[in-house]
Amino acid sequence: MKFKQLGLLCLCGCLLASAAYGAAKSEPAKPAKAKTMAELAAKYDSKSCEECHPDVYEQWQKSIHSRSLLGTGRTAPTILTAIDMGIKKFPYSGVKEDKDLEVRHFMLCAKCHLPQIDEASDEVVREIIATIRAWQKEDNDAKREELEKKISSVNIGCMVCHNKKAIIHKWADGYPQPDTVYGSKAGKHEHPKFDKMAKAPALGESIFCGQCHGSGPNFELDEPSQCATLYGSYLFAYVPEGGHESCQQCHMKKSGLGHDMEAYRSEAMRKMAVKTEVDGRALFWRKNKKEGVVPMGIINVELLNKAGHVIPDG
Repeated sequence: MKFKQLGLLCLCGCLLASAAYGAAKSEPAKPAKAKTMAELAAKYDSKSCEECHPDVYEQWQKSIHSRSLLGTGRTAPTILTAIDMGIKKFPYSGVKEDKDLEVRHFMLCAKCHLPQIDEASDEVVREIIATIRAWQKEDNDAKREELEKKISSVNIGCMVCHNKKAIIHKWADGYPQPDTVYGSKAGKHEHPKFDKMAKAPALGESIFCGQCHGSGPNFELDEPSQCATLYGSYLFAYVPEGGHESCQQCHMKKSGLGHDMEAYRSEAMRKMAVKTEVDGRALFWRKNKKEGVVPMGIINVELLNKAGHVIPDG
């Protein structure tokens, strides 16, 4: 009984602490839907943040967040595979050709790779897919680079994290407001569009990253999909074993990467995540009578996962 009471107090405490960050606000009016990729890119353009935050902007530019649809060059083709080999073959999706695609279909991938697509029309989804297909087929380097820039123009930019996805518990903390940048401070903000700052209670917690680097299938979708499950393994394996670092502590602070927050491309992250021990020895082995004694090497490699989640991810 004592443990049950403690659990209840803990839950209530979390809710009260969350609500204490500020008065709840009603959900703002839905913005007009973007009709082109250019319109959607303009709504979430991070360029205006560079003037005051040049270091953070440079870090972000190096990250895959800045090209969340293109990714490493593998993501965009995988999106096409999901459409051609998945959505178009599902008997009840209503999609037989690209012209049938709607925002709700694209959410299979865009829920994480481009969550702001819910603020765009179905035509934008079709434009994105047409652009990726053109990029795949293009042989001219200059034109291919131009198409890559267009694909990368819609991405996980500053205001996706610091506005759209900033508040997780909306009934407790209110809804993100269209004129506000959310972070660790509250007050005025010198920006023509976002002239206010407010605190986002969970921005520094692993649950914030878990919105996209999830815990398993997205069961809220009509066709659940599963991609990244890092937060799931973090929550159900790392934490129960006594782990206490957050995603941000390892990927941003300890690594020194800040808003780049890469993993496998970073030597610092690799050293933190995997302990490698190599042991080798040489010997002579009598193979057979004809070949006699031959030199031989034996190498033992031991890899220990020290990360707070499974490796690899996705």
